[in-house]
Amino acid sequence: MAVTWDVVSYDGNKTVDGLSDVLTAVHWTASESETVGSGDSAVVHTGSRYGSIGLAEPDSSSFIALNSVTKDNLVAWAKAALGSDEVTAIETDVAAQITESKTPTNFSGSPS
Repeated sequence: MAVTWDVVSYDGNKTVDGLSDVLTAVHWTASESETVGSGDSAVVHTGSRYGSIGLAEPDSSSFIALNSVTKDNLVAWAKAALGSDEVTAIETDVAAQITESKTPTNFSGSPS
């Protein structure tokens, strides 16, 4: 499976350089799950990350009005602002969380 990116919310300013309803930040999640087994013995292992990233100043020649902005736009802008190295690091961390859930290297408990 691949990591799924989603948008929790966004922030913006009413007016920037003559443009209205300008988005300034995206709050995102990146998550993935893997089911091991089936039926009653199935176990779902998950990994996820959450973050916020500021967006670049708007370019009037490619500005998209708020009512036309899609989730895909927001995810693409967030990933672009993060940069490919950070996107890869986030997706690698999500996969590592699933691996750790499937084959734990740590444990905790309390005395009886």
